[in-house]
Amino acid sequence: MRSYVQLVFFIVIIWIGVEFFLFMRGLENGVSAASARPPGVEGFLPISALMSLRYFVLTGTVNRIHPAGLFIFVAAITISTFMKKGFCSWICPVGYVSESLHELGNKLFGRNFRPHRWIDVPLRGVKYFMLAFFLVAVSTMSVLDLRGFIFSDYNKAADMKLFTFFAHLSAFSVVVIGALLVLSIFYKNFWCRYACPYGALLGLTGLLSPLRIYREDRTCVDCGKCEAACPSHLPVDKLGSVNSVECTACYSCVEACPIKNTMKLSVSAGSRGVSQREYALILTSVYLGIVGIAMLAGLWQNSISGSEYLSLFRSLDTLSHAF
Repeated sequence: MRSYVQLVFFIVIIWIGVEFFLFMRGLENGVSAASARPPGVEGFLPISALMSLRYFVLTGTVNRIHPAGLFIFVAAITISTFMKKGFCSWICPVGYVSESLHELGNKLFGRNFRPHRWIDVPLRGVKYFMLAFFLVAVSTMSVLDLRGFIFSDYNKAADMKLFTFFAHLSAFSVVVIGALLVLSIFYKNFWCRYACPYGALLGLTGLLSPLRIYREDRTCVDCGKCEAACPSHLPVDKLGSVNSVECTACYSCVEACPIKNTMKLSVSAGSRGVSQREYALILTSVYLGIVGIAMLAGLWQNSISGSEYLSLFRSLDTLSHAF
């Protein structure tokens, strides 16, 4: 079930990518059609979304520069707050690619590797240091500071800058991205586990979720299959309940367990477990519901005109220095 949901969202992301490529190609040809730009591309601008969220909290106003990014960000936080870090393992395209790579590694080598604990624990802290940096930086910005960044040409063109970065990768960027891809083949979810500040935030909000993994010790046969299946290397075979920042509600441990109802995702040890189908329905409903609210409220499309996009595109090379 999770694979199907991941695949559907990944196909949507590919579709958005194609649309944005055609939008950029239009700008290269001097065509300024803002309506051709897919708002969903703003999901790749989490720092801008974080600033927009703080701006909304302080002013009560949804800014119209990257509104879709704000609502995608809110949807991800809402899902994690009530349903663990499900956004990462069910929706996020980076998580899907990361999983596909470690599955490839498992097929090639018959296994994935695990870093020694002495290096694993410090590396896991990297994403939290990165998250702390962004949270502190944004939380100390005044409304004037936030407005200055949000409405700057640099932020308006952030998605185009991101596109040109990947379209014209430097040798250093190729090496770094290539290294991350290779490491993801050998180590499960390398980027997600060690370097993603977005995932770190969702893991922390996921601690508030009423759902968690429960293991029935009475029926457990100590086969260890649940622990071996866990992509986050959590000791689920030794815990009565799991409420970790690394748990993504991926159901891998539940599926691996050979004894029915011994492993479950539930609100308590004595309650009925939430099935994958139920979880998928709730998760997608929450995500699409929040996106739908933004669309119905007229807050999905941004307010940047086609002529302004064309002007920004022509000055992309100087925007970073101007900011």
